[in-house]
Amino acid sequence: MPTTSDTTQKPTSGAPHLAAGRRWAILAVVLAADILDLVDATITNIAAPAITEDLGGGSALIQWLGASYALALGVLLVVGGRLGDKYGRRRLFLTGLTGLTLASLACGLAPTPGTLVAARLVQGAFGALVIPQGFGILGATWPREQIGKAYSLFGPVMGLSAVGGPVLAGFLIDADLGGLGWRPMFLINLVLGGAALLAAVRLLPKDSGTPATSIDGLGSALLGATMLGLLAGLIEGSANGWTPTPVLLIAAGLGAFTLFCRRQTTAQNPLIQPSLLRNRGFTSGLVLGIVFFAAVSGLLYVISLFLQQGLGRSPSEAALGLVPLSAGIVIASIACYGLIGRFGRTLVLAGLLTTLTGTGWLVARTAATGTDTGTWALVPPLLVIGIGMGTCFGTVYDVTIGDIAQEETGSASGSLSAVQQLANAIGAATVTTVYFRTAHDGQGHAMTVSLAAVAGVLVLCCPLVRLLPRKAPETGHH
Repeated sequence: MPTTSDTTQKPTSGAPHLAAGRRWAILAVVLAADILDLVDATITNIAAPAITEDLGGGSALIQWLGASYALALGVLLVVGGRLGDKYGRRRLFLTGLTGLTLASLACGLAPTPGTLVAARLVQGAFGALVIPQGFGILGATWPREQIGKAYSLFGPVMGLSAVGGPVLAGFLIDADLGGLGWRPMFLINLVLGGAALLAAVRLLPKDSGTPATSIDGLGSALLGATMLGLLAGLIEGSANGWTPTPVLLIAAGLGAFTLFCRRQTTAQNPLIQPSLLRNRGFTSGLVLGIVFFAAVSGLLYVISLFLQQGLGRSPSEAALGLVPLSAGIVIASIACYGLIGRFGRTLVLAGLLTTLTGTGWLVARTAATGTDTGTWALVPPLLVIGIGMGTCFGTVYDVTIGDIAQEETGSASGSLSAVQQLANAIGAATVTTVYFRTAHDGQGHAMTVSLAAVAGVLVLCCPLVRLLPRKAPETGHH
């Protein structure tokens, strides 16, 4: 679902004088890159069953498909932003977009489960190079008094992409173009990414960067080792049993996390500023974000699996079945933009309770009818879930930075964006583990248990809202 771009770069009053047509063209290029990222992040929710049927790999591959892209993106997102500061945003944007396009080719040609997961990791890594540069490029090319027009398009465009991307993937899989099955949904990025790259080369202004910018590569490596160890252990244990191997992988991940925490207190320019972690409101929002985004990311994944493996829907039918949920996200995200200044953390609580209500409704539905559930019967609860998710997507992190110092806003926004991606990876692996471990009693039972687990996590999120700042920053939303 929609991802959050790092917005550490703010509009500059010294933006060069560019013709209006060129500014809008630059905005289109930045939007195209963000659309590619969002589509790549969401299409495997629909495609996972078709991919595993073709390549094998079973439940482990399904879990890695959902986690690998978000894992690499989350680990490297903050570093990608700082590399842009150091070497120039144009250079990193072009490098990232080129790599993202070529990695899509590698995904489309992958002959084995292992090569596909590796290509997904590379996709995410290059996405982490290109995505953080967008707002900085716009800030350097749009006058401050007009930048709001550019920013206002991101919500609607990303929302439509979140709906359209999986639907397009589902129809491409069902079309089986040239007998290629699921592969065209990756290969189409050669056209989209190639066109965006050619336009970027021509349109984006050159910038030299700041060579003195400090980058904590060791901190990123430790964070990557942490996530790889934990996810690999969880997926291996759920797929092949809890032998010593998954236990050792999880232990290695926890050890790397200990070193990562120590590194954050000693690094000159850490990934997360220690002063932020001493802020109760920010820390509470960080924890709430991790838990909430992990829960709903896993929820989206198992709903897609249930539609296909439990109800026997085709990929395109499953994608269309998720449209009510996506529509709810879009509607609520746009509506909440104008309400957050007035209601603050109360809006976050409303979003959590609405998501919980829809999830509980879906639990009752699947518990009663199992795999005999009709598609139309799922529309109301999915719409409610989407409205709740969209309410939180548009508010939780805005409120989280409500009482931090102005000079910490950039670091906080980048850290929260990265954490959201890591939470997506955790959720995709964890909730699907629950689904597969309970599927021996039937797909309907697995769906009911998974939904109940998500509902339980959402209940735990609610008390954290009281620890958040009351309001979002008055200067606007990130």
